[in-house]
Amino acid sequence: MTLPETMRAMRVTALDGPSALALQEIPLPDIAGAALVEVHAAGVAFADLLLTRGKYQMKPEPPFIPGSDIAGIVVRAPEGAPVRVGQRVAGAPLTGAWAEYAAASAQMLFPIPDGMDFAAATSLTVNYQTSYFALMERGQLKPGETVLVHGAAGGVGSAAVQIAAAGGAHVIAVAHGDDKRRTAVESGAAQALEAEGPWLEEVRALTDGRGVDVVYDPVGGDRFLDSVRSLAPGGRLLVVGFAGGSIPSVQVNRLLLRNTSVVGVAWPEYARVDPEMPQRCAAGLAAMHAAGYIKPVVGAVFPLEQAAEALRVIEERRAVGKVVLQIRQS
Repeated sequence: MTLPETMRAMRVTALDGPSALALQEIPLPDIAGAALVEVHAAGVAFADLLLTRGKYQMKPEPPFIPGSDIAGIVVRAPEGAPVRVGQRVAGAPLTGAWAEYAAASAQMLFPIPDGMDFAAATSLTVNYQTSYFALMERGQLKPGETVLVHGAAGGVGSAAVQIAAAGGAHVIAVAHGDDKRRTAVESGAAQALEAEGPWLEEVRALTDGRGVDVVYDPVGGDRFLDSVRSLAPGGRLLVVGFAGGSIPSVQVNRLLLRNTSVVGVAWPEYARVDPEMPQRCAAGLAAMHAAGYIKPVVGAVFPLEQAAEALRVIEERRAVGKVVLQIRQS
């Protein structure tokens, strides 16, 4: 297959937020040992917004290509790789997704299930793998437990609702607005509570005062303390992110008195420690998909040149499901 020498890519040219994005023509990536994917769709996430301002834990120097989720077709693969040329894959290059081609470790590429389009498949890596890793490995979720999911209508949150339901949990969702609460219920939540309402009191009422076994929290901020308070004895609070804008702290005596835990979840960092973990998560997700639980929620879809507007949807908390950049029509 003859590949072009250059490609279109959306790059961060300065750490000034979405306004500093620029569509540029640059050479194709060529990373030794990596597979090359013809990108058809790329995901947009809160981490990308932080990257444009230099506020994420990973701080590449401009110019760089943001984006950690891709879905497309393998056009080059190293010898012995678990993927083949011509295969439809979802993957996580971690940066570099917002381009017509992206390089990624072959170990971080996964087959797209039959019948799933590229836009939906952008959720399968960071969103679904994070949620599976959080709930099933870090949270040790057991059938019959009760799970509280914050941000339950977003890309990560809707994935968590589906995975928790697939794991046999009773899911209580927290989301803002009728549309988002409806999305959470459609994803498998038994109840969906208003984020701006007295959700803690409602959780206590729904659990007869006991509390929940697991809290999945990609929001943080002011909601965190009430999340700690919502835990049942032996409960686990999974720290997934800080979309609420601030990094909270906790008085550890609360954990001691209730025998509860606050558990960190950082999927890409743990993949470096345990390279087999993403493949374990992929196998678990494949089984859940076969059972009919995994149905990615796709929200707003933008062309590559409108990446800044896609980030503003994230920033203004207007996202329902996964926000996607359509790189190619397919």
